[in-house]
Amino acid sequence: MRNHLSSLQDPALPDLTTSEWTLDYPPFFAYFEWLLSQVACWIDPASVQVSNLGHASWQTVYFQRISVILSELVLVYSLQLYASSAAAAVWRGEEDTKANRYVHSSPSTSKRAAQAIALSILLSPGLLIIDHIHFQYNGLLYGILVLSLTLAAKPSTLLWSGVLFAFLLCMKHIYLYLAPAYFIYLLRAFCLGRQSILEIRFRNSVKLASAVLAVFFLAFGPFIYLGQVPQLLSRLFPFSRGLCHAYWAPNAWAIYSFVDRLLLAVAPRLGWRVNAAAVESTSRGLVGDTSFALLPEITPKITFALTLFFQLVRASLPARSGCRMTSSRYAWPKS
Repeated sequence: MRNHLSSLQDPALPDLTTSEWTLDYPPFFAYFEWLLSQVACWIDPASVQVSNLGHASWQTVYFQRISVILSELVLVYSLQLYASSAAAAVWRGEEDTKANRYVHSSPSTSKRAAQAIALSILLSPGLLIIDHIHFQYNGLLYGILVLSLTLAAKPSTLLWSGVLFAFLLCMKHIYLYLAPAYFIYLLRAFCLGRQSILEIRFRNSVKLASAVLAVFFLAFGPFIYLGQVPQLLSRLFPFSRGLCHAYWAPNAWAIYSFVDRLLLAVAPRLGWRVNAAAVESTSRGLVGDTSFALLPEITPKITFALTLFFQLVRASLPARSGCRMTSSRYAWPKS
């Protein structure tokens, strides 16, 4: 994250060839880091020098740690709003006797459960320890997500829920795994009629589409104008890092790679043809293209197809956890 500060402090387009680290976050996060860099250059000028690798003065560390803590006020507000929204709307689908309505309820048990959930998120060790060292501002990002989900529970704020989620995607695109759930939920709850899916609410559809497109235009418009879209996409989706470079990720491809290794041990005895290039592959757990000795090669298109298929099976807003799990299992790892 310090590299983000340094590379964005210069008003010109950054040249990251002097750094081993890259900007692999969407534009809105870059804008956010640019704002932080305007303060960081006063606190520690050395912290905003791209070539100054390994810089970790106490001024820089404390500045980043304090900025993380302050940004988590967004999470505090979002969780407070979530816990206090006792009359949150719940989509009932076919269980609703009058079909396709929002049902409001606020039993005391749900309030206590909401408070417990809010505290468990706010006091998460991942936020209190890891994020205050790694400085990825996950508390801020998760706060935007919680706020969007909270707004999605009320018919009157559905539009703002969609806008916030679009904003979140332009902050950190790892939340793309929720896009199918949001799309189907907002389509049904905001763009289609409450009594029939054949009834299209054109005004709502235009409002939602215009708002979301406006958010993406603000984020990506300058890069389109400057012809930087290929460079931007290559950083946001760094497929060249390899399928299994994140070897700590317990996903389906880690198991796939393990099975390939097991087959490699028995292949000589069974006379199977082995991909010699994969035997000494340095990409198993490291950054680089992944190759397999015996099993078929996995391409980004295959991971995308599998992820999208299993997400669409469960794609509704209440199934957001299922979408997250599917993405973790089958998607091409980003980092």
